[in-house]
Amino acid sequence: MIVTESAMKDFTTLYRQRLEKFINEVTLYPVSCEKLADGRSDIEWLDAVLAGGARIVQLRDKEADGRTFYQKAIIFREKTRKAGALFMVNDRVDIALLTGADGVHLGNRDVPAEEVRKLAPDLIIGVSCNTGEQAAAAGKQGASYFNIGPLFATRTKDGLRSFLGPEAITGFSARCALPFTVMGGIKKEHLPELAALGARRIAVVTALTQAPDIKKETAEWLAALRRLVHPLNS
Repeated sequence: MIVTESAMKDFTTLYRQRLEKFINEVTLYPVSCEKLADGRSDIEWLDAVLAGGARIVQLRDKEADGRTFYQKAIIFREKTRKAGALFMVNDRVDIALLTGADGVHLGNRDVPAEEVRKLAPDLIIGVSCNTGEQAAAAGKQGASYFNIGPLFATRTKDGLRSFLGPEAITGFSARCALPFTVMGGIKKEHLPELAALGARRIAVVTALTQAPDIKKETAEWLAALRRLVHPLNS
């Protein structure tokens, strides 16, 4: 595919707008997981976190077939656009592109970030980093941000027995200048320590999917992060 100079400028402008929104507005980063949502659907979860004030959501479904994932993504895109929130897709670059998502988050076994960047210059691209070496490489590979984790024991990583701990934040962030998120078993009581170590964007799954009142819990997390993070950024 031949990309004209005009089209590339449009891609660059859109990418900058998306990245600025990510940097300036995102503190809480909710990630879906229908099987850990106590019988509630991903769409019910989405409505609740958006109503609670989330500025970004990630659709993550390791079990759905491609058609089901695509149909969910269409709904996620419609609802996040109305709410003015960023929409990220886990793993599936094709579905991110087909549904007009703002970005994609890639694991260590997914398509390399540098190849996705060639295909999609306008997407926010996040990469998972479990080692300092992966964090150091993230910026060179075309990523927009990297994730440090898992920090604590988490139900979303079956069979995993090794966790980085909050002390990894300082070491990982020192090796890469990109924005970063942290993830993995994070509870509200961890937030002061994580913020003190430099974490500004907290990605969570079960803290919200299993909350009795997802909307209320989302709002409470956002309020806690507003108190902890905004004074540090001012």
